[in-house]
Amino acid sequence: MSLGDDNDGFGGSGQTRTRLPEGGTGDVYGGARRPPARNSRSLITVVGVVVLLIAAIAFANRGNGDDTTTTGAARDKAAGSDAPTTATGVRPVTGKNGQIPTGFARDEQGAQSAASNYAVALGSDGMFKRDTRHQLVDTIYTPQAAARLKGPQDAAYSADFLGKMGLDADGNAPRGSTFVSRTIPVGTKVESFDGNTAKVSVWYTGLIGMSGTGSTDPVRTTWKTWTFDLAWTDNDWKVTADTEKDGPAPVPGDVAASSAEDISKAVAEFGGFTYAR
Repeated sequence: MSLGDDNDGFGGSGQTRTRLPEGGTGDVYGGARRPPARNSRSLITVVGVVVLLIAAIAFANRGNGDDTTTTGAARDKAAGSDAPTTATGVRPVTGKNGQIPTGFARDEQGAQSAASNYAVALGSDGMFKRDTRHQLVDTIYTPQAAARLKGPQDAAYSADFLGKMGLDADGNAPRGSTFVSRTIPVGTKVESFDGNTAKVSVWYTGLIGMSGTGSTDPVRTTWKTWTFDLAWTDNDWKVTADTEKDGPAPVPGDVAASSAEDISKAVAEFGGFTYAR
């Protein structure tokens, strides 16, 4: 998905300049006398151009209203090879389980939306607290996968690991510090899809670290690709397995790093997204 791209329903307004047919002389009034037949032909030409313009504008604006008449998948197909890099337009889900959207469409975009939102949830700071982590896993994964994962995850998020992140054994940050863990999807790719199962890769950038005085693990950015195996379960997409790898990572920019105070303030003032794609 490209954030800066134009989204369906939010296009700009263009203006078309029409050059009217000019006479054979420089006289703006058409000279002393002009044959009536020629005036008629000029009028017909102008009217024809205007009609064509009106038809073209109507056609271009046809999809700017209610998205229920045209699915995002159909627009992607019409867009051709550019579709994977553009934002799509299926209306977002309305259901939620806690902070996680639910009720995704049973199509390719629905699978991409599910994978994007699951990446956001699984990359949040809630994963560093046992009770919240179990709730996230039970919501996102199939029951079989959740039962298989929770034990090993509890062992991985050990007190020793949390301590290295600057957190206490319960996943809490020290007083005066802010722990940051966010996943921001950049784009998605459907690796496979058959209606009952799907494999979707989510390319994302992330923020991870501790913001505060004396932090030994300052907030930094990461670039990774998270691939989810999804299955249609209980009228929604659920994760059966997932893998993660580094990159692709762009060249770092030349923006100077902000202070810990500025990062903490930004995290408090800028809320994370609850729905992606």
